[in-house]
Amino acid sequence: MELDLDTGRLWIFLGGLFFFFIVESFLPARRSLDGRIKRLAFHAAIAALNTALVRVVVYAPFLFWAAYVADQGWGLGRWLGLHGWPEIIISVIVLDLFDYFWHRANHRIPFLWRFHKAHHTDNEMDVTTALRFHPGELIISGLVKAGWVLIWGPSVLAWFALEAATSLGAQFHHSNIILPEPMERMASRVLVTPRDHLSHHLVDRSYGDANYAAILSFWDRLFGSYSQAPLSPGRQPTPDEIGLPEARSLSLSFRAWLSEPMLRRNTGLQAPDLGSG
Repeated sequence: MELDLDTGRLWIFLGGLFFFFIVESFLPARRSLDGRIKRLAFHAAIAALNTALVRVVVYAPFLFWAAYVADQGWGLGRWLGLHGWPEIIISVIVLDLFDYFWHRANHRIPFLWRFHKAHHTDNEMDVTTALRFHPGELIISGLVKAGWVLIWGPSVLAWFALEAATSLGAQFHHSNIILPEPMERMASRVLVTPRDHLSHHLVDRSYGDANYAAILSFWDRLFGSYSQAPLSPGRQPTPDEIGLPEARSLSLSFRAWLSEPMLRRNTGLQAPDLGSG
């Protein structure tokens, strides 16, 4: 079953990437400065590296671990007697909350930020940005998520649902699209939207160190880390407002991206001033 779910996960990932790439091709919110094909090729190379490395080092052992924990009946979810669709839905919600705190830690803990900032060095934001994660971050994240599995004990199906939802959510909220304002207001109450996540990718870290949620947006409102400013309706950032302040000319340099965690640039962490949240 794990192999079938793995294949399904791959098709969901490729389908979402293709869908949002086509949508933002016809209805882009911002003009691409570097060229969409060049950006796709660069981030596809990153995805290929991560797939080859992380799949062997992290993903295969992780699936074995998740199945083992499920077979042993470990975790709070199992102790609560959850099963079937309620178990899948509640597990996705609980693990998305874990993911919120993990993302927040990646911005607040200097060692973790060194790896996560490789994602934020993109000077633009579109669906291909969802592929731009350093393999070091993915390896560390895999170890942390193994702890989540032990604590909560999701079924293999629940973990598949989380991975699929997280993948589609990341592709959606990184995509270079803008929702009509009535749809934006409705969707942003529940889901992380492209406008809210674009604020997270701004050079101004007082806005960039906010909006940490991956799927469900209400975690940021609940824990006081939500910020929509300065992207009011109809307002798109200028080309120099997205990304990180240093080494901007190296945004699409593979060597610069890979070595980013070892470099001292972009290491400053600024606590966000979000008022009352």
